[in-house]
Amino acid sequence: MNIQSKIFKLKGKVQNYAWGGYDYIPSLLGFDNKEHKPCAEYWMGAHPSASSLLVTESDSTLLYELIKQNPSSTITDGVYKKFGELPYLFKILDVKDMLSIQVHPSKEEAIKGFEREEAEGILINASNRNYKDKNHKPEVMVALSEFWLLHGFKQTAQLERVLEDIQEFNILLPLFRKEGCKSLYQFVMQMEPNEVDALLAPLVKRELTRKQSNELTKEMPGWWVAKLFEGKEDYKNIDKGVFSIYFFNIVKIEKGEAIFQAAGIPHAYLEGQNVELMANSDNVLRAGLTPKHIDVPELMKHTLFKGIVPNVMKGNKATNSVERNFPCPVPDFGLSVIELTEKTKYTALSTSLEILIATEGGGVINGTSVNLLIKQGEAVAILPGEDYSIESSGNLTIFKAFVPQNA
Repeated sequence: MNIQSKIFKLKGKVQNYAWGGYDYIPSLLGFDNKEHKPCAEYWMGAHPSASSLLVTESDSTLLYELIKQNPSSTITDGVYKKFGELPYLFKILDVKDMLSIQVHPSKEEAIKGFEREEAEGILINASNRNYKDKNHKPEVMVALSEFWLLHGFKQTAQLERVLEDIQEFNILLPLFRKEGCKSLYQFVMQMEPNEVDALLAPLVKRELTRKQSNELTKEMPGWWVAKLFEGKEDYKNIDKGVFSIYFFNIVKIEKGEAIFQAAGIPHAYLEGQNVELMANSDNVLRAGLTPKHIDVPELMKHTLFKGIVPNVMKGNKATNSVERNFPCPVPDFGLSVIELTEKTKYTALSTSLEILIATEGGGVINGTSVNLLIKQGEAVAILPGEDYSIESSGNLTIFKAFVPQNA
């Protein structure tokens, strides 16, 4: 592919995970989901398992391969020296059903864990493998709709009130008051399946009844527990993730707001659509709401057992700017949103490989040697060192992923 031009259309990869919705991503991208497959994620990046394509009128190539062949001109020498790859993966998500509760390790711990499992001879694709690479996996998300998630433990007083108010949890109060959050969580995560069923089955049945009677709202843990069990008649082998729904903060994020998920923060997406940007890693330690491998001792080592107040970000906007930046305290990626009208214009110089996706409206990206139309659902890759501008005849919303200059 000729990379004299620095602006290319980018075609990502739809991932058909079971928890995804059927309509949002097809509608956004403009395709007919005739097979009625769940469309959970749209990947934009250079992940080796699902690299995006760079497309011109006459040619196309995998972004992953182009970076391997031309790291200097595609991601810069500095980024290649520091990360050895494009350090982020950009996504659109449509969450219909709850995702697994998970924690991500720090970079230092990811290196230790990966090298330990390599030395133990655990195959990289083994079901009991915790560490698939040596990288951390911080994430930031911006809501494209009303979005709900679990994020971190409730603060001490709030969690104590939960244990007091829910009859089934009263038995856990002495342990929590004496030894705190970590001992409480370790105790419930190590309970035998028959003990979990005995404790939680009456609670699940009561929450189902309350939801059917319209006594619950989405701000309440019981609403999500009832959603999890609706249509089921068997209350055996209840997932221990139910405890987390009560112990963690339930967070509602409005369209355009964001939240950052740092290493150690337990979290799970519950419902809605978002833009997500993450480090290029596959390291996940699971804590429930999943049939996949759960390693409780490893999970306990990397979880932050501290009550937090979720930091919902609205983004930082410079005076007279059309761009809002969402601060992310990591060198791997940055995320911003560009919001244009017919009276405004955006100008920039790309200092890293940038990926842009339009989520509403349409416009024109003007580069030094090429002008590209961009409309809802279309993505563009801009290589480093390009002066460009974006204009629209109406309203246009574009999300931009990039590597910060200080990386």
